[in-house]
Amino acid sequence: MNKKLIAIVVSVVLLDQAVKLLVKLNMQLGEEIKVLGNFFKIHFTENPGAAFGVTLSNLFAGLISDTTAKALLSVLSVILVCGIVYYLYQIKDYKTALPYWVALILGGAIGNIIDRLFYGIWFAPMNDYEGGFLHGRVVDMFYFDIYQGILPDWIPIWGGTYTALWPIFNIADTAISIGIIAIIVFQKSLFPEKNKNIQTKKNLLL
Repeated sequence: MNKKLIAIVVSVVLLDQAVKLLVKLNMQLGEEIKVLGNFFKIHFTENPGAAFGVTLSNLFAGLISDTTAKALLSVLSVILVCGIVYYLYQIKDYKTALPYWVALILGGAIGNIIDRLFYGIWFAPMNDYEGGFLHGRVVDMFYFDIYQGILPDWIPIWGGTYTALWPIFNIADTAISIGIIAIIVFQKSLFPEKNKNIQTKKNLLL
């Protein structure tokens, strides 16, 4: 595979894990450091994948526990990463920026999956983990307190309700988001052959 693609993936993983370990080994869970007042803070939190895990538990109510659901989330994450690796290998010779954006997404996916697969083993003595392989928690730290309050009544559906917009994320999440947004925004220039074929078919129809 292209050395530049490998460098992107490895760089994202190393940077992501370095920041996570720096936070995890030097801050208490829930501790925060103000960077830009209350708007931007370094806030140590861990995401066990509970939202998706609870969904799986509800879907198979009485059949699997939350612990099993979390393990399934980790397994699905591994399958997803394998799919991204396969796709990146298929497009590695593209002459556009698509492989690089996909490499960015892959690096982020691997960064988070390391937490899920191994943090439950490496840091079990430091936390109240259920413990073991596949049961780690993803470390998040970048906290943006964008808005908290009652939304105006004129806003459809959510008007008059309390809303809090305070995303907490990490380097891996950032890499994944940038990669996905870039592919959506620049898709016309990223798939030249596909667009060329579409244009050719249009010309034939005309």
